Amino acid sequence: MERQWKPRSSPQSRSFILLFVAISYTALLPGASSQRVPTDPQAAPEYAHSIRLDGDIILGGLFPIHSRGDRGTPCGELKKEKGIHRLEAMMFAIDLINKDPELLPNITLGARILDTCSRDTYALEQSLTFVQALIERDGSDVRCANGDPPIFTKPDKIVGVIGAASSSVSIMVANILRLFKIPQISYASTAPELSDNTRYDFFSRVVPPDSYQAQTMMDIVTAMEWNYVSTLASEGNYGESGVEAFIQISRETGGVCIAQSLKIPREPRPGEFDKIIRRLLETSNARAVIMFANEDDIRRVLDAAKRNNQTGHFLWVGSDSWGSKISPVIGQEKVAEGAITILPKRASVDAFDRYFRSRSLSNNRRNVWFAEFWEENFNCKLGMHGKRPGSLKKCTGLEKVGRDSSYEQEGKVQFVMDAVYAMAHALHRMHREFCFGYPGLCPRMANSIDGKELLSHIRAVNFNGSAGTPVVFNENGDAPGRYDIFQYQITNRSIAEYRVIGSWTNKLHLKVEAMRWRTGDPTLPSSVCSVPCRAGERKKVVKGVPCCWHCERCDGYHFQASEFTCELCPYEMRPDANRTGCVPIPIIKLEWHSPWAVVPVFLSMLGIIATSFVIVTFVRYNDTPIVRASDREMSYVLLTGIFLCYAITFLMISTPDVGVCSFRRIFLGLGMCFSYAALLTKTNRIHRIFEQGKKSVTAPRFISPASQLVITFSLISVQLLGVFVWFATDPPHTVVDFGEQRTQDPMLARGVLKCDISDLSLICSLGYSILLMVTCTVYAIKTRGVPEKFNEAKPIGFTMYTTCIIWLAFIPIFFGTSQSAERMYIQTTTLTISLSLSASVSLGMLYMPKVYIILFRPDQNVPKRKRSFKAIVTAATMSGKLTQKGGDRPNGEVKTELCESMETNRTKEERKEGRKAGRPTGILNRCHAHELFSFGRVAGEI
Repeated sequence: MERQWKPRSSPQSRSFILLFVAISYTALLPGASSQRVPTDPQAAPEYAHSIRLDGDIILGGLFPIHSRGDRGTPCGELKKEKGIHRLEAMMFAIDLINKDPELLPNITLGARILDTCSRDTYALEQSLTFVQALIERDGSDVRCANGDPPIFTKPDKIVGVIGAASSSVSIMVANILRLFKIPQISYASTAPELSDNTRYDFFSRVVPPDSYQAQTMMDIVTAMEWNYVSTLASEGNYGESGVEAFIQISRETGGVCIAQSLKIPREPRPGEFDKIIRRLLETSNARAVIMFANEDDIRRVLDAAKRNNQTGHFLWVGSDSWGSKISPVIGQEKVAEGAITILPKRASVDAFDRYFRSRSLSNNRRNVWFAEFWEENFNCKLGMHGKRPGSLKKCTGLEKVGRDSSYEQEGKVQFVMDAVYAMAHALHRMHREFCFGYPGLCPRMANSIDGKELLSHIRAVNFNGSAGTPVVFNENGDAPGRYDIFQYQITNRSIAEYRVIGSWTNKLHLKVEAMRWRTGDPTLPSSVCSVPCRAGERKKVVKGVPCCWHCERCDGYHFQASEFTCELCPYEMRPDANRTGCVPIPIIKLEWHSPWAVVPVFLSMLGIIATSFVIVTFVRYNDTPIVRASDREMSYVLLTGIFLCYAITFLMISTPDVGVCSFRRIFLGLGMCFSYAALLTKTNRIHRIFEQGKKSVTAPRFISPASQLVITFSLISVQLLGVFVWFATDPPHTVVDFGEQRTQDPMLARGVLKCDISDLSLICSLGYSILLMVTCTVYAIKTRGVPEKFNEAKPIGFTMYTTCIIWLAFIPIFFGTSQSAERMYIQTTTLTISLSLSASVSLGMLYMPKVYIILFRPDQNVPKRKRSFKAIVTAATMSGKLTQKGGDRPNGEVKTELCESMETNRTKEERKEGRKAGRPTGILNRCHAHELFSFGRVAGEI
């Protein structure tokens, strides 16, 4: 009998060509079944591989009753939970709806349920059954052998489809159903691709899409502080779309890097899973593995990890395809320990448990696969035609589910029932709209149920599902994201089980304290490319891998300003101990208890005591010959300068403030100025006296005590004038010098509180006094030839020579330590000691011999007879000549020559005066020459 297919005159006829192309395409796909849905009742039983339930409205059903077959075979082993449990859940829901007087009253639901065999191409071929009623067969040119017209079995008119399970199957079927405007509600397909309402506009689902699942897994990874993970996906829409969604979220958030993204082939070759484990170990720091894989692939990955001795290394994060299933982890509990899995929030339907446990071979004949399930479940064989050849025992038919076999409700049972109820509620809303008050189906719904109208009612449903959770759809037909988070743990009793450790409903709620990794170990493992940098270190990111970096220490005076940068602290600050911020640099000054201060203070106190003792002694014996012969006025000026040189030590060590800084400026050079102005005036006086004696016997001007004081204070006034000019141009103030002790180690850095006196200002302040000292030294050298002890000429000379040596040593020490970290201490100590030493030299050489005579040799402190200035100068002049010749003649000759010279130089008038006085001239000349060498005699006469 020849048959001809012809599209009927309907709106769907425009899509028939596309359907034909799809049918032809499936025939060419690899792995497509050679079986076809029989259309001739004589060819084969029409419903041999499907379930048909009569009803006023027929719903389609797609379930993976069998697993994918080996190469060339469409179907494999029976799936007890994913197949039979879900199938029975749909029939159970239909039974409940048909018994419900409030939902679709006087209307019964029927079903046409097909097996997808977990293969998208086979499922596409099977789903053509659902569109047969929409295609009209034209038999006008076809006749049977006896000449009668052909009789065609009227196919069921499917108004909506429940399923499928796999995302790849749902995608394939959705492409056909949308052509004929048949709504589809899936109970397990979660691929994000199905959320595209422009391509899959008639598709809805009661489970959340993997985009929510991927976000949940990303939140878990973030909560675990893992930033370096690998991904593993089964080839197909579910695995690849889930991983792609996870990678996309990781790019958007930027906190997690993907080390490797591996794919498990549909038909893996031997050793493929060992190769995957080796590939994952190439990035060993990425211990966390995000898995979007089917149940079989998960089991084989865990087995490969066990074979490669990687138990405990990987941190598995599984999608809902793993969920809380036992089958992937049986026999490899150790390698799966600590695995985190997620599952759409669900609850066990107790009514279904009672229903399924009551099923038997006698009361469940509508399920054409139930006999096969019976054999599989009870490990027995049903008669001669059993599906399990070689079984050890024969089924009695009296076995009971849950009593003679283990039973646990499959996780998607709730969603299967919710999908059926969603379709029923949409039909109920549609019936109220089109058939209000009409018992049963009104003509408008009986003749044709518009798929687009039904879709709008599906998207508008809102009811509590079988587990009490709301069933709603968004504009893309997706259910809201609600997940339970599990961890596979081994308890102390060595019992492995899944434990709920959190949930996700728009955001993560995780109980980290309830997590366990290795047996009894609550510590959190890591999965990071690089360990976090310590405080004070910045990240130097590896190019192209933002989760991998090198840690660099913020050195010197830099601190960690951000995760990736170091910045320089302000000049007056230094990094804190952690180098995460800046703290003020400690400010120091020279303390009184410091060894650098103790020595100068000790010397200064001794000097002040000694100076005070000399001053008191001179005041007490002020009118004695030795004090009077020492130029009392100049001596007191010199002693004042010496006292100031000692006293400046206390100002140099005191805590700097405006007052202290002002006094430092005034007295720093004033003590030396007092001392060397007085000494310069004295040496100048001696020089002028003896220079004048070479020319005439008249006394030079300005040698009186008053004149000497005027000259001395005139010299001192120059110093004071310079200080006052300094005050006017740069008022004194304190500064904190952070550069003086800015060491390479910031922890040793110190700010030095000091007066604002630069080295140049210090030199200028002391420069005038040093100039006086040098000038005084020059005069001391010029007067070195005067008679011994003549008016302190030689002691002054020795004093100036020693002082010059002290200050020549001071200059390199002071300026040579300008770069030293101890600069403040060294320079202050050097300056104060130099001042004390120079004062001590003056005090010791010029005044200690006098004090000794005053106190211990009072017999020498007696007045001497005075000489006229003319006689003394003449004697001094002759003494100079004597000095020039004394090296070549005996002592007696020298003295004789001196007397003769003095006699020759006498005028006649003097000789006459001598005769009148009755004194021999020869004796007088000898006495004059002799007395020139006695300090006590000559000094008093000057």
